[in-house]
Amino acid sequence: MATGSGMMLLPLFKALGRVNSLHVGLRNCRRTGLGAYCFTTRQYSNGPQKLESSVNGSTTAMAHLTKIENGQKIEPTFSKQEMDNRLATLRDYMQTNGVEGVLFTSYHNINYYSDFLYLSMGRPYGLAVTMDKVTTISALVDWGHPWRRAHICDNVVYTDWHKDNFWRAVAQELAPSRGKVACEFDTMSIDNMNKFKLAVPDRDIVDIAEPIMMKRIKKSDEEIALIKSIAAISDVGGAAIVEAMDEGVPEYVVRDYAIDKMNDEIARKHPNSEFRDTWAWWQTGPVNTDGAHNPVTTRRLQKGDICIMNLFPIVSGYYAALERTAFLDHVPDEHLRLWNINCEIHRKGIQLIKAGVKCQDIALELNEIFAKYNLLETRSFGYGHSIGTLTHYYGREAALELREDVETVLEPNMCITMEPMIVMPVGQPGEGGYREHNIHIVTETGNEDITGFPFGPEHLVVKK
Repeated sequence: MATGSGMMLLPLFKALGRVNSLHVGLRNCRRTGLGAYCFTTRQYSNGPQKLESSVNGSTTAMAHLTKIENGQKIEPTFSKQEMDNRLATLRDYMQTNGVEGVLFTSYHNINYYSDFLYLSMGRPYGLAVTMDKVTTISALVDWGHPWRRAHICDNVVYTDWHKDNFWRAVAQELAPSRGKVACEFDTMSIDNMNKFKLAVPDRDIVDIAEPIMMKRIKKSDEEIALIKSIAAISDVGGAAIVEAMDEGVPEYVVRDYAIDKMNDEIARKHPNSEFRDTWAWWQTGPVNTDGAHNPVTTRRLQKGDICIMNLFPIVSGYYAALERTAFLDHVPDEHLRLWNINCEIHRKGIQLIKAGVKCQDIALELNEIFAKYNLLETRSFGYGHSIGTLTHYYGREAALELREDVETVLEPNMCITMEPMIVMPVGQPGEGGYREHNIHIVTETGNEDITGFPFGPEHLVVKK
């Protein structure tokens, strides 16, 4: 059966010019909670290696797992030394805490430790780390792309042809180790946790999400260089917004123009980039500016409108942002007063970001300024958050947020935003939302502001 099923695939690979012969041999057998199964190795010369499993001694007609090496390796985002340092820090934690295997399932941690940003589309992905091996676990739908990004790790591909093949790959990579295994509790559903327990039976499973987050919040020099580059790209997006905004122009048209300009700049500064996830919001008028993450609409810009620009260029899963309040043609008096107050708090917040200061203390001091103007209840979220491998659907580092409940002490090489926002409800003087946003690298003596785009009424009352 094994040889026969291989021969079924052989003509296809021959037609692709990738295989001339077929060899079959036993790789290993293992019993886990998923059942006793064996992996047999199929070596296609001049092509990818195929791994097929036999469950309970009966070989299946189609492969559970495979290896695909297709094309040339993609230029990595970071140096090998940088990635080795990350793994060394992880393994130090593992050794200190008696953890012999880790399964990462989040976008951000898989990207952080492997330079591979997956696209789920309903399928699970993983990164298995032991003391001597690192392996990305990817779906066959991605074919050779995960391997092309795997510079410091191996890659195993699971197929759709049998249920829970992902967990068979997890078992293959982690079941041989002994001792505790770890995963990210914040991205592991109850259903998947039960499958994980079957894949690594009789093992203590501990959480690694929070301790690893605490290690990610301090950025390396290479990370900071990348973040600075991306922040400059967001400034290009801001200039594009100003260029495109005009009376009668719909929100989505302005947004799309800014995204195109940022992508052009990404291509210029990072020519080996894979384009993914860069986005923008351009919210106008008293209603659509009330939420920081409100979607772009077909609303057409009018003179005197309050507007908020949000630019988010993404390079290799790393994020920067620029957010600004703007008005077209003129600013009504009460809007100008509120805008100036928010800018005052923004400037004060920038001054407060320095090593040795608690996140919560910055929030509490800025609250006092809002309270002085009787505007404390108009705040809509915290004053800032981390920057790094994150975007709107992954990577938020909750330990580095400028909120009243966060006790983290700022340290050099932390990267954090300052972004106060207030909202006045429709029908009240000054109706609409106001927001400014800069990015800061914490230093020994203060912070480095890496956002170059100006803010405030003296710069962003745009006349056309």
